[in-house]
Amino acid sequence: MSIDTLSEQRCHGGTQGFYRHASVETGGPMRFGVFVPPLPAGRRAPVLYCLAGLTCTEETFAIKAGAQRLAAELGLALVTPDTSPRDTGIEGATGDWEFGEGAGFYLDATAGAFAARFRMYSYVTRELPYVLGSHFPLLDTDREGLCGHSMGGHGALVIALRNPKRYRSVSALAPIVAPSLVPWGRKALRHYLGNDTKAWRAWDAVALIEDRHRFPGTVLVDQGQADQFLEVQLQYWRLDAAARVARQPLSLRVHAGYDHGYWFIQSVIADHLRHHARALCPAAAG
Repeated sequence: MSIDTLSEQRCHGGTQGFYRHASVETGGPMRFGVFVPPLPAGRRAPVLYCLAGLTCTEETFAIKAGAQRLAAELGLALVTPDTSPRDTGIEGATGDWEFGEGAGFYLDATAGAFAARFRMYSYVTRELPYVLGSHFPLLDTDREGLCGHSMGGHGALVIALRNPKRYRSVSALAPIVAPSLVPWGRKALRHYLGNDTKAWRAWDAVALIEDRHRFPGTVLVDQGQADQFLEVQLQYWRLDAAARVARQPLSLRVHAGYDHGYWFIQSVIADHLRHHARALCPAAAG
């Protein structure tokens, strides 16, 4: 499987690149970004997948989060996949920023025309790691963590809960925690999975915890209290309640004055990188 290099730049002693390849899982071209930190000879970097939110691309987190400086110090590689397949030609996949292209919700669709192309769960968990392992020899894809914002926070939580023995760390920033119960999620899940709400539970972090899925480490979640989507779409308290009942370790931090955007992410991203480094490269994290 070949990849095209779209751009590569030096960044904090490492390399920030953006790439494209033909995806089997999504049936078309996919783009992703990789930050490879500076590394001592003979050492490889663990991989932190950074999953972005609605309307975002493979560039959004890489450009806006300000994560590369500390990732370079910690020896973490940052991988930023696009948020969906593009130019699918599927009716209804464009024209609505809450659903379709740019809003893949990190699941495998099973309904209608979406089932063939919208397979972001399999792309992130299977195909993308294979591509990384084949083309980036300085990445250690046996050491993986997940971080995500908003829809990407939903993706990080769900993927970690569904694969508790694989990923060593997980965190989320302003995540959609219970998509089955909020408008963003209900719209997406109905289009991607059909009307059987029982099938939705496999893609809902709160429902997964209620259904006895556990992540062995502590889940780190940060949420701004001034987030314009907090009350209707995000509802972090549902995750808190489910985790308390299930005794799922959760470090939930709520910050006064912060909204949903990347100024908030920049303000807390260092804590997330250190959280992941403690699990992925403890010697560097201290």
